[in-house]
Amino acid sequence: MTTTFESLGLSPKLVAALKLTKLETPTPIQAQAIPHILAGRDLMGLAQTGTGKTAAFGLPLLHRILDLGHPPGPKNVRALILAPTRELATQIKDNLETFTKGTAVRVVMVVGGASLNRQAAALLRGADVLVATPGRLIDLLERGDVSLEKCGYLVLDEADHMLDMGFIHSLRKIAKHIPQKRQTMLFSATMPKDIEEIADTYLRDPIRVQVAPPGKPVERISQGVYYIPNGDKARLLEEFLKKHPTEQALVFGRTKHGSEKLMKLLVAWGFKAGSIHGNKSQGQRDRTLTEFRTGQLDVLVATDVAARGIDIPTVRHVYNFDMPNVPENYVHRIGRTARAGADGTSVSFCAPVEMGELLAIEKLLKKPLPVIGGAPWSAEMVAAAPKPGQNRGQRPGQGQGGQKRGAQPPAQRAAGKPGAAKPSYPPRPASSKPKAAKPMGGGQSPARPASSARPQSERFSRG
Repeated sequence: MTTTFESLGLSPKLVAALKLTKLETPTPIQAQAIPHILAGRDLMGLAQTGTGKTAAFGLPLLHRILDLGHPPGPKNVRALILAPTRELATQIKDNLETFTKGTAVRVVMVVGGASLNRQAAALLRGADVLVATPGRLIDLLERGDVSLEKCGYLVLDEADHMLDMGFIHSLRKIAKHIPQKRQTMLFSATMPKDIEEIADTYLRDPIRVQVAPPGKPVERISQGVYYIPNGDKARLLEEFLKKHPTEQALVFGRTKHGSEKLMKLLVAWGFKAGSIHGNKSQGQRDRTLTEFRTGQLDVLVATDVAARGIDIPTVRHVYNFDMPNVPENYVHRIGRTARAGADGTSVSFCAPVEMGELLAIEKLLKKPLPVIGGAPWSAEMVAAAPKPGQNRGQRPGQGQGGQKRGAQPPAQRAAGKPGAAKPSYPPRPASSKPKAAKPMGGGQSPARPASSARPQSERFSRG
């Protein structure tokens, strides 16, 4: 017998709203979690990204709120949903507003990067559901702009990512404001030991629902690794993007500066690209995501701030330009593709210095990633590679590569001299033809010269 949202016992109003969306039948996490939440049980939900966790906790939560039939009091909150990032909070709010269309349920979102006074004003009437990032919620609590004294429901979404971002102390502060007599739900894609401790602290006799082993990527994603020096990654990315000119791609970098630099480089090469990272304001991030979602941009370059909370079904390719230094983040990154039943591909670019990150990812996956280019780096190459943040001979007053601030770049000063270094990746004129690809990969790369202060393989992406 096929499970339906009606057979799960959801309110007819919610079922009617679901019929206007693409949600026709419950996903496994929804089918298992919804009945327990409707029954009032605390719940720990473990499921990989892209499996419909928002509806799994959102629908039964809204069902219970609809039964109340009267509005919340001023500044009061009935249900609190905590999310680690602004993007995830926005996605949750948008989904809940879709589910509650035509009802009196009021959903309010408070996140950093937006006007604190406007958010305080929005809370004056109270909220049936408050979606919040921890830091901004604490700001509002300390100002007395919101009360959690009548909050009967607490949802911790992407709890493992909250731990990664250091929100455990914020969670403790917030929990003191919520009555102990409440229903608590915790959802996570992975299950580190710290999550078990959080569950023991904040959940009472929880039901555990798990629909896939923690850390296991969606089976529909074709994964692979390409061994390549750092300095050659940008050209390789260009080649991959040109192979799929009509399909959207998400590119992950490690740093804010490096991601912004890569985005500008892709734009100079003619790609419709944008970026989101911690140096962007909330308004800039929202605009860029909207442009990506509506197809105005083909490529989005992002740091791990976007690894969770972006649900754009048209993303077909994920490129790990820099390998994630937290292995679980690999799962969340590639989970941005193969959404809503579609297929997707993931390609990771691995430089010598990143072999440790790759091995950690393969240990998490319990299998090696297929090699689609190059060859694994030798132990000698790994040992010789400068580590992130390693001093490369810079003196005070110097910028990247040892250059004095405001001074002419070395490549320009040395123009015309034999062996002079060339600028990394100048914008290619539209009329010029791409050069033939060089042999790339660990098995084909020469040993790094000991005298080179900053070799070609380190000129890009270490900003």
